[in-house]
Amino acid sequence: MSTNTQAHERIDLRTSPEIKDLIVRAASSAGMTVSAFLLGTAQERAKEILAEKEMVTLTSRDWRAFAKALDNTERPRPKLAAAMKRHRDWQKR
Repeated sequence: MSTNTQAHERIDLRTSPEIKDLIVRAASSAGMTVSAFLLGTAQERAKEILAEKEMVTLTSRDWRAFAKALDNTERPRPKLAAAMKRHRDWQKR
C-alpha cells in the first residue's frame, strides 16, 4: 500500500486463531507485515467492489443504441434554453 499521507486512523477487529494464523502465514509469504497485508488486500478488494457498483458495462449493440440516443437529442425548448443561459451567466460571476 503506497500513500503519501500519514496513517492516523485505526481499524480494530477480532478473529479466530485459525484465521489469524492464515493471515500471518500469508503476510509472511508475501514478505509483508500483517498490517500492510491486511490494508493492501482490503484496499484492493474495496476498489474492486466499488468499481463493480459504479461502472456500467455495455455490449457493442447497447453502446450504439446509447450513442444514438445521445446524438438524437432534441434541441432544448425555449424555457430550458433560457434556464441554461441564466445558469451559464450566473457561473461567470
